[in-house]
Amino acid sequence: MTQNTTGTVHLIPVGLSDAPTSAWLPEETRQCARHVSVYIAENAKSARAFLKLIEAVRPLQEITIHTLTEKTTAGEIRNWLGSVRQGLDIGVVSEAGCPAVADPGARVVAQAHTMGLTVKPWVGPSSILLSLMASGLDGQRFTFHGYAPVNPAERAKQLRAWEQASLKGQQTQILIETPYRNEAMFETLLQSLKGTTRLCVARSLTAPEEWIQTHDIAHWKTQPKPDLNRKPAVFLFLAQS
Repeated sequence: MTQNTTGTVHLIPVGLSDAPTSAWLPEETRQCARHVSVYIAENAKSARAFLKLIEAVRPLQEITIHTLTEKTTAGEIRNWLGSVRQGLDIGVVSEAGCPAVADPGARVVAQAHTMGLTVKPWVGPSSILLSLMASGLDGQRFTFHGYAPVNPAERAKQLRAWEQASLKGQQTQILIETPYRNEAMFETLLQSLKGTTRLCVARSLTAPEEWIQTHDIAHWKTQPKPDLNRKPAVFLFLAQS
């Protein structure tokens, strides 16, 4: 009988903050990541920082890191994955959180499936799921939108449209923003959504300064504004009938 020597494409979560790995990465996941010698990463610098943090068994200079960008072609990805058929394991990491979730790593996974490769997701932090868990909003019906428009008028219009969709389907709406625009996003949410809509702000997840609060918009308007400047945050809201 011929032995199967095909490797695996490992989807390895990385941290959302500077918290110790023991707080967010299971030991089995860490051991897998420590031994992988080839990675596909959204950002090579952050990938090396992650490998240093988990104490990779090989020197960093001996670990190959392919950088995945918008310009990376399907052919390049297939070429990177070709060695998996010869038994080499490859790791895929995001810049933060889970790869392939709101992340270009999904393109790698798609190519892996077309090539018939084994894909293994490992347990680790996802800001989307952590914030949804802690929000108290509907966890069975939800939509993740990514980023809202940057233009203030278009952003307000889009938020109101998402609020209508939330009301119609009783569906939690989830979005993120570039950290330096968090305060503008928060202000637009307060000004655009109805007073009865429930809004959750989840800031600095897994970090010592983690802060999560859910209130209706009318209540938020009576409170001091949270410190969101240049801090990673997730915004979730659910319209009330």
